[in-house]
Amino acid sequence: MITKQVEVNGTSFRLILTDQAITQVNNLKNLYSTAYEDPESFEEVSSEISATINEITTAVEPAPSDSDLDGLIQEIIKTVENKEAEVVKQLKEKPSKTSKTIKSKKKLKS
Repeated sequence: MITKQVEVNGTSFRLILTDQAITQVNNLKNLYSTAYEDPESFEEVSSEISATINEITTAVEPAPSDSDLDGLIQEIIKTVENKEAEVVKQLKEKPSKTSKTIKSKKKLKS
């Protein structure tokens, strides 16, 4: 879960992004990609984009106005991407338990 304060157009919003909301953000990114790669599909995808945005904004306090929506969604996507990059970085830096166990066993055999 991610909790963060962001400011958009002079309004402060509190994001409470659960795993479900993060999944919705990633789904929204995929929908944006689909619409971008195939403009003809935009009609089909636009209602899904709108529904997904509405779902994501339920994780925001206070409820955003239409004029804040674009900037807020951009901030939410950025927040999720930063968190995912942080997790990946931590996983790369942290040696796995398995490799530690293997190294310990090799030392015992020597």
